[in-house]
Amino acid sequence: MNGNESSVPHHERREPSGTPQGGPGGFLDPFGVAVDPELLELALTHRSWAFEHGAAPHNERLEFLGDSILGQAVTVKLYLDYPELSEGELAKRRAALVSTVALARVARGLDLGASLRLGRGEEQSGGREKESILADAVEAVIGAVYLSTDPETAAGFVRALIAPLLADPERFEETLALFDPKTALQEEAAARGLPHPSYLVTGEGPDHDRRYTAVVRLEDISGTGTSTSKKGAELLAARDAVEQLRAAGRRRGKSARRGSSRAKG
Repeated sequence: MNGNESSVPHHERREPSGTPQGGPGGFLDPFGVAVDPELLELALTHRSWAFEHGAAPHNERLEFLGDSILGQAVTVKLYLDYPELSEGELAKRRAALVSTVALARVARGLDLGASLRLGRGEEQSGGREKESILADAVEAVIGAVYLSTDPETAAGFVRALIAPLLADPERFEETLALFDPKTALQEEAAARGLPHPSYLVTGEGPDHDRRYTAVVRLEDISGTGTSTSKKGAELLAARDAVEQLRAAGRRRGKSARRGSSRAKG
């Protein structure tokens, strides 16, 4: 337990169990960390579940804690591992690694969604696959690991979580693109000798509950996004277009490899 125990509410102060504890699904077992089961359960409890159970505690405080630990651990790792990168490049990589996109990918790799406690509404609307809910849960689990162990163990846990992203350059580049999809789409346009993509944004609904839909096109690709803000809609549309472009690129790559294999045969 770390030295900040006195400032943590009683329901969040636990002694570690002393053995690796994966909880539902055992998703923590490969990491070998000892996490108190009650803290882990709290980390997996979404506010929608808490609302339906008499305003029970939920994971947002642990998420707040985990966000700070995540940011520090990622910053230190990038600083030490990439001495050749400028401050701006380091900041870009850090932002991508702690982004909702990256953390949701981490969560899906652990099948974390299956262990979440969600309210009925979130369950019915596909909450176990929502990027924001998955990313928040990852941060909450990091907070639970920190409170159950010590700062260095928690930092090591973070490094293990992000290791698959850093170990696969193509996947990390894809994460960077989805984190900043408008820039990625502009780069795609420039590579094809096309002008910057333009966004068509329309809005509907009353002022207090207005929804915006953005559409962006690049050659035969059309991306669409809907949000409560114009900027959010454009970002989602750009992400949709980038995902389609990258999926098309992967299909072309597989087709080319199959053709090459047939030719060698």
